Amino acid sequence: MNAITIDKDALKAKYAEERDKRLRGDGSAQYVRLESEFSDLATDPYTPRKERDPVTDHVTFAFIGGGFAGLVVGGRLKEAGIEDVRIIEKGGDFGGTWYWNRYPGAQCDTASMIYMPLLEETGHVPTEKYAHAPEIRDHCSRIGNHFGLYEKALFHTEVNDLEWDEAQKVWIIRTSRGDAFTAKYIGMGTGPLHVAKLPGLPGIENFKGKSFHTSRWDYAYTGGNPEGAPQDKLADKRVAIIGTGATAVQCIPHLAKSAKELLVFQRTPSSVDRRDNAPIEEDWFSDVAEEGWQRKWQENFAANLGVGFPAEDLVNDGWTDLAKRVRANLKEVPPSEWTPERMLESFEDSDFQKMEEIRQRAAELVDDPDTGENLKAWYRQLCKRPCFHDEYLQAFNEPATRLIDTDGKGVERITENGVYAGGQEYEVDCIIYASGFEVSLDSVSRAGFDVTGKGGLKLSRHWEEGMRTRHGLHMAGFPNAFMVQPTQAANFIANVPHNIVDHADTIATIVSHAERQGHQTVEVTAEAEQAWLDFLDTGLGVNIGNTECTPGYYNNEGVGWGDNTRFMQGHPHGAMAFFNYMDGWRKSGEFEGLEFR
Repeated sequence: MNAITIDKDALKAKYAEERDKRLRGDGSAQYVRLESEFSDLATDPYTPRKERDPVTDHVTFAFIGGGFAGLVVGGRLKEAGIEDVRIIEKGGDFGGTWYWNRYPGAQCDTASMIYMPLLEETGHVPTEKYAHAPEIRDHCSRIGNHFGLYEKALFHTEVNDLEWDEAQKVWIIRTSRGDAFTAKYIGMGTGPLHVAKLPGLPGIENFKGKSFHTSRWDYAYTGGNPEGAPQDKLADKRVAIIGTGATAVQCIPHLAKSAKELLVFQRTPSSVDRRDNAPIEEDWFSDVAEEGWQRKWQENFAANLGVGFPAEDLVNDGWTDLAKRVRANLKEVPPSEWTPERMLESFEDSDFQKMEEIRQRAAELVDDPDTGENLKAWYRQLCKRPCFHDEYLQAFNEPATRLIDTDGKGVERITENGVYAGGQEYEVDCIIYASGFEVSLDSVSRAGFDVTGKGGLKLSRHWEEGMRTRHGLHMAGFPNAFMVQPTQAANFIANVPHNIVDHADTIATIVSHAERQGHQTVEVTAEAEQAWLDFLDTGLGVNIGNTECTPGYYNNEGVGWGDNTRFMQGHPHGAMAFFNYMDGWRKSGEFEGLEFR
């Protein structure tokens, strides 16, 4: 595509105008938890809950969360010879977000080759560049079976309390099922997106038709199945879907082909670039899959999104496209002028060009000019989770599909018979809430429990003025405890599983060393924790999802996160700098910053 001439000042003014339309003072409080407010919608429709007696035994390692984090850490521990591993999961099986998200069209938006963890270890070859949810869910079970993680797993179980017993040097884990067992080590991987939320709309409880959240898709009502069978029961149904984020982008093309009428209620459009999905050919894969291929591909992807100049781009997708544009712009600038300000300017120019192309794509693919205009995203690409899809925009060309754009105001209320927006009631038979998952910096709110460390220290108190860790993994005052998440580590949100694999490598290295040496505890020192925070503070700070962006979960719906976000960032020199640093840290065997006793 030819370069587009952009009036930067006019575009910034347009961005600000569109953001201001959507600002509201209640931030994330505009949503309510599915679990607490609508228990009838929050039950597990996929796996029956089995009654069991409370567990009161002891395990070497207990991990909270059965998604990728728990599976990869469990797998790495088993490889390191730590056999006594238990995973506690609130769903009915392994998978985490991939257990719950079975809506039609669900698939990863980062390439399967780098997104699906432990492919080499399990021998699985992804069937397509962007795998669909059933394949990813099956892969989670494959990991669980391959490493023997089912044997001691506790499903449909939520942790209520974690407490360190200093005398016994163990963690006491209490759960919603009456369990009270102990573990020498604990890991936490509850994830930032696991508590489903609904919009806090007046009248939501009064709707007389069918309603459900996308993470609790009701195939008994719609027909079809997660594997893609047609939703034939919607042929005579008027369906409303509220939300146009990443989930809606994937399921709307399927609804558009099934429903008698589909009304898409939009507050803010997503940026939707092309996906170019295709099957992975076995002959091609056999040429690629030399020993260590997945690590190579993950590191190549991270390098392409970083500040260097990689020789090749193995994944070659929408994520790496923006970074390549930035590097192309920088090549036109003498290295002596590569200041942080100049690099940010280069990023801005590249983003403006990229987003204008994405907006033009909406205009070109949607037949109705007004609909195409309303589907244009007026913000920077990383203000919201970038979306990639080959059928979403075209779904609005289906005769049954109507976009109800609310000009940033959102739906006003739910009535007994439908949805009220823009001063008009739309009567429907079914309302689908594509409203996503709760995002919170409050560790207790996010996990559903607090953690009590040495001397009665609560993690909520330790983090009272903001998150404090070493490597995003260790917390001073919390021995034998590990946190698995990207922040204060690589912070590589474009491919979160890469962060998980790296943390799992570190955990397995530390635990196996402690067990071989006969240590009872391992803990980061307060000095090492502070030194890491001081190092993080040398970076540019948090630049993604700031309050200049249109409201969304990246910036607490436009309100911002407050002073305690100062250290909600990653390695100052980028994701690959962190991964390379940790590789050297592990291989040195010195475990700098930790104390073993």
